[in-house]
Amino acid sequence: MHAVRLHAFGPAENLVYERAEDPVPGPGQVRITVAAAGVHLLDTVLREGERGPYPEPIGLPTVPGREVAGTVESVGEGTDAAWLGKRVVAHIGMAPGGYAELTVTEADRLHEIPEGLDAAGAVAMIGTGRTALGILGFTPLGPDSVAVVTAAAGGIGTLVVQYAKNAGATVIALAGGPAKVARARADGADLALDYTRPDWPRAAREHLEAAGLRATVVYDSVGGTIARAAVDLLGPGGQHVVYGWSGEGLHDGGPLTFTDEELAERAITSGSVLGPRMIEKGGGLRALETRALTEAATGRLRPAVQRFPLAEAATAHRALETRGTMGKVVLEP
Repeated sequence: MHAVRLHAFGPAENLVYERAEDPVPGPGQVRITVAAAGVHLLDTVLREGERGPYPEPIGLPTVPGREVAGTVESVGEGTDAAWLGKRVVAHIGMAPGGYAELTVTEADRLHEIPEGLDAAGAVAMIGTGRTALGILGFTPLGPDSVAVVTAAAGGIGTLVVQYAKNAGATVIALAGGPAKVARARADGADLALDYTRPDWPRAAREHLEAAGLRATVVYDSVGGTIARAAVDLLGPGGQHVVYGWSGEGLHDGGPLTFTDEELAERAITSGSVLGPRMIEKGGGLRALETRALTEAATGRLRPAVQRFPLAEAATAHRALETRGTMGKVVLEP
């Protein structure tokens, strides 16, 4: 088979498309002919040699990639043969191997891909989709809600915009550049603004004031001055929901935090929702994955996908690192 391997930590160019040994499924495992592999921003961090959420840097050489979809072509000892030939998707966890034509994973991680959902869409929902639904579980939305979504054209942001509109909320979407603004508008945002323009906070405030509204929740994955301006739109009782920071917060990227005194003065709440608390609230990772796939299969959520050939994994990494992508980045053999 062909795979993308990392032999030395460093820039995207260190990802090498080359021949590799076919993996062999062990007991309880399946081997998947990969149709789509997800690329996550965490992959770029691990590629540089950082630990990310793991206790130590990943071992080298390695085949990156933790989200795959395709067809089961063989099974290991003790694995139910009924999986053979099924279209499946899995988040393969801390054992990478997704950037390849073939990969193995435990059978208990598999989900059948619902009818009407392609492999790339399934990959988008198995990781990004489950995270989006976990984040949204902290903020009940309805017709009285006014949601401000930063990075609204990203993998999570597109799903948050769609979900909020499905719930009847008013949505203000913030994205970087005209193409991304157009994407947010197509997802149903009531107002889509380019946060690289200095006048966007005024436009957002005027829109809300004309409707007699204040924001009730800010979904923030950008941080910096963008997040602060978005939080300034919150009314009393509003929520600032943090699920990351991209470093593109216009000169002072990083997570936006407040002291207890500042929160009391604003009469808002603020904090990160990622981690075990989100998983527990969502009923566990598998429950979130199942729900995410169902939402996509029914058309209630439409994952945005940007596709790259597997051989161009380095290009995909560079595009992701420079904010040159929209939606979930997916590699296709």
